[in-house]
Amino acid sequence: MEKKKELIIRHAIKSDAAVICKYIRDLAAYENELQYVHVTPERLEEHMFDKGGAKALIAEVDSKPVGFALYHHSFSTFLGKPGIALVDLFIEPEYRNRGYGKAVLSRLAKIAADEGCERLEWWVHDWNQDAAKRYVSWGAQPIDNIRVYRLSEERLTAFAQTSGNNDTVGQSIEA
Repeated sequence: MEKKKELIIRHAIKSDAAVICKYIRDLAAYENELQYVHVTPERLEEHMFDKGGAKALIAEVDSKPVGFALYHHSFSTFLGKPGIALVDLFIEPEYRNRGYGKAVLSRLAKIAADEGCERLEWWVHDWNQDAAKRYVSWGAQPIDNIRVYRLSEERLTAFAQTSGNNDTVGQSIEA
């Protein structure tokens, strides 16, 4: 009988940027969204690690990365407290169905609880019903009546230009 391999979950460090980048691309390929991915290890090093824009957990078996969770802190105005927003969770296909994804998400829940956060939230594609059912079985609740909206690239730039000069404190904004 094969000995069960131990899963280690650790905080990512700057030298993990390349493997995190790989997992982001792998997840995007799975979601048929690879054409939208512009991340590079250098961007992650700068914006994630140097500027503190996000954090990640790395799942390892026998010192080999097998998955990750990338997250950042959020804030609930309703609760008046911080939360954690899970951006991506990915486990290598050959390591799925072993409880590793659940273990990583559980570790992230512990981090949230230890840091006084009252929410751990993430997004799931409508088509990914298997994942949605799994999350509900773990106690997560879907949020009804909310859609995600996004401004990015050219649309973000164009919309930002409609604001005029917002650098003036106390500037009145007319409707």
